[in-house]
Amino acid sequence: MYCITDEQIEYILSDIRRNGVDTEDLQLNLLDHICCIIEQELKVDDDFERFYHATVKRFYRRELREIEEETINLLTYKNFYAMRKVLIACGAFSVFAFISGSVFKFMYWQGASALLTLGIGSFSLLFLPLLFLLKAREAKAASDKFVAALGCAVGAMFSIAILFIVQHWPGANMLLFSSIAIAAFVLLPAYFFTGIRKPEARMNTIVVSIILVGVIGLQFTLVNLRPSRSQQKIKMDNYVQGELLLKQLQATPGSKDAAAIDALCEQVKALVLEHSIGQRSIPADYEQTQLLLKEGSLGPEFANNGSGVQLLENLRQAFGKYTAAGGNADLQQIVSRSILRTDPGEMEKIYSNLSVLESINQLQTHLALAEHSKAVAVK
Repeated sequence: MYCITDEQIEYILSDIRRNGVDTEDLQLNLLDHICCIIEQELKVDDDFERFYHATVKRFYRRELREIEEETINLLTYKNFYAMRKVLIACGAFSVFAFISGSVFKFMYWQGASALLTLGIGSFSLLFLPLLFLLKAREAKAASDKFVAALGCAVGAMFSIAILFIVQHWPGANMLLFSSIAIAAFVLLPAYFFTGIRKPEARMNTIVVSIILVGVIGLQFTLVNLRPSRSQQKIKMDNYVQGELLLKQLQATPGSKDAAAIDALCEQVKALVLEHSIGQRSIPADYEQTQLLLKEGSLGPEFANNGSGVQLLENLRQAFGKYTAAGGNADLQQIVSRSILRTDPGEMEKIYSNLSVLESINQLQTHLALAEHSKAVAVK
């Protein structure tokens, strides 16, 4: 058994201090372990320094100061390793749920919405906050902690915005625009000017900043901030032409049931137009006032059992009674393939304002044609 000298003990202790281990208790514990190994394994004729350096490498992966960092984490942050395991588990679950939900949505299978919500929700509300807590422990400067917090917040906001877009929930555009704006005008400058001051991170900061600019730019190009006025005018003109044609077809008086259905249809269109243009009908001078009908959501009346949802349910029942009583097979097929086959509570998630207006107009047009056919048959 090798007998270690006091000079060798002092050499080991000095080397431990030089390698970044500052905690006295940890220094003494390491010294004790290393000395025990040397005394048991070093032969009398072996080189002490060479054997010591080979021995100390057993205690770390990259550098000896890792031991002190891990010890501090264990002492000051007892749940550090547990949180790291939870972080990995949350990340794996989020990726699995998101990919599965995407496949289900592509294949039109049931459960796609639930999987996407679980995947994006766990990523935004569990994975990213845990990631920030761990990064905040590693970051020493307040600016690094601020950048980490801002990055996680923007990532969560962007992920939730994508979920809102996929689920057709209100407020999706606001979340998306806000996340892009914060990333471009706050996160990117903060990250760049924080990292560029550090010589060891300067190159990495420049490369990552260029990638972020490219990603933000590509995302911004996908956002349709201002649809062309010509396209909006064409849509407005098409809708007005459909209204004029409908009025001509309705010139012949119809039955009371048809009149009741038309009244319900007009109420639905009035709600949609009021939310879209602030008026319950298209004014005759819409061209002079440059009034445009933009494609967008149906509004709160068509969500959460609002008045629009009730009107659509009443309209579906009215059409069902009308087709059952009149025996009009063609109109029955048309109604069964229209927006009325959709659950009124899901209408706001699936259809836009323009698609509902055009579909209601088509139903009214076919109803007017059916009434006209009845009148001709009576004559």
